[in-house]
Amino acid sequence: MVFRKIDGRFLATLATSCLMLAVTGCQSGGGSPFASAPPKDPKQIAAEEGKILASELLAYCPNVVLRDGTAFFNSYAKGGQGDPAKLLNQSAITDVTRSCSRADGQMTIKVGVAGKVVVGPAGGAGTVNMPIRVAVVRNGEVLYSQLHKNVVQVTDPSTATQFVFTDQNVVIPVPSARDIQIFAGFDEGPQKVASR
Repeated sequence: MVFRKIDGRFLATLATSCLMLAVTGCQSGGGSPFASAPPKDPKQIAAEEGKILASELLAYCPNVVLRDGTAFFNSYAKGGQGDPAKLLNQSAITDVTRSCSRADGQMTIKVGVAGKVVVGPAGGAGTVNMPIRVAVVRNGEVLYSQLHKNVVQVTDPSTATQFVFTDQNVVIPVPSARDIQIFAGFDEGPQKVASR
């Protein structure tokens, strides 16, 4: 067996490396009483103080809500208002969505409404007109309200006809708080009877 003579520099380097590893291991555990607390997340600070961050407002896009009684719209034959046998069709909103963009201090909101039309006992193929209102409210103040006439062509009365409506014209000042409500739904106004 041949033993090589170990150089003193090699031992010094090995000892230094072991010491550095030991110190690093102590610091990575986080158990040192001398280690400072990690900095708090700005979102956590804002939540503790009840404030909303500017970054949260920039990401804020208000939800669309259906008010009670605005998800369905029935059309009846002349003189048959409320009579199930004279129902021409029933329109139903099944989904709502929105997307927001910002420019020059304004927020533009695209509101989407999806639904279906089912033909009733007195109905058939043809055109269905449905009144859809989109409104934006802040603490009781109406910022935007528009009644649209959505037209759907029913070609097969035996199946439900799908529809999608989009209001791309909603423009309001960029909100300074999360206090905006968007409403979408059918708005009949005064009772009207369809003629057939």
